[in-house]
Amino acid sequence: MTAVTDPVTGLRMVELSHRWGYNAPTWPGFDDLKIHKIVNHAKHGVMTQIYKGTMHVSTHVNAPLHMVPAAQGVGQIPLEQFFGNGVVLDIPKQKWEYVTVADLEAATPEIRRGDIVVIVTGWHRRYADSKEYFGYAPGLSAEAAQWLVARGVKLVAVDTAAVDHPLATSLAPHRNGPQIKYLAPEYFAETGRDVLEDFPDWNIAHKALLAAGIPTIENVGGDVDTVLGKRCTFHAMPWRWPEGDACVIRFVAMLDPDGKCRIESGNTQ
Repeated sequence: MTAVTDPVTGLRMVELSHRWGYNAPTWPGFDDLKIHKIVNHAKHGVMTQIYKGTMHVSTHVNAPLHMVPAAQGVGQIPLEQFFGNGVVLDIPKQKWEYVTVADLEAATPEIRRGDIVVIVTGWHRRYADSKEYFGYAPGLSAEAAQWLVARGVKLVAVDTAAVDHPLATSLAPHRNGPQIKYLAPEYFAETGRDVLEDFPDWNIAHKALLAAGIPTIENVGGDVDTVLGKRCTFHAMPWRWPEGDACVIRFVAMLDPDGKCRIESGNTQ
């Protein structure tokens, strides 16, 4: 297992994030992340960088405010919602497939109330600035999203660029779309069906989760393959940004193989 092991507690920490920075794959239609030095070591003896760009780049969490007016921003969500126990589900999917209720019910370990749920379709292995990664990805069905809401989970993470099926987003002929103009014609050529007839609702799964107060994480990656099918403890803290619709995070899974890890009480004696 690829992990960093704490020498005192034996606690193992596994990276679940993709790289963030210059040239990180960006959602089609968004500007690239721009980063440059305003001072540098050679001239000034110090380095400082500034950046401009959306928070919806690399591994990030979406707050309810992203889709729901006047809802919670990332810095208003209770801290405990970004830390806790959950599952990493191995649900392999291919081009344009759905993650369904049947997939979630059959997955192991079983999803429990209050879990952080990480859905791994295998798409993280295709992470790139490509039509395949963004345009051909699988997505969560509306019914699966509602099932997770009813199950009482507290956070949902996916290893794709969006919680929803790409043909239910602006990549297809939805709001401000199509951002990938040849997706709808290609879908028609393969299926003989119209995209808007088969995917009439925009971001329906995403909206269902966020309306229920369940934050979502997109672009899960890193070493997630090493924790497939495991129960883990997760850490996914965003910035303390009350008005934030989203925030880049360092997503980490933690395992305690020996069961010896303890948290300090905070008492002075």
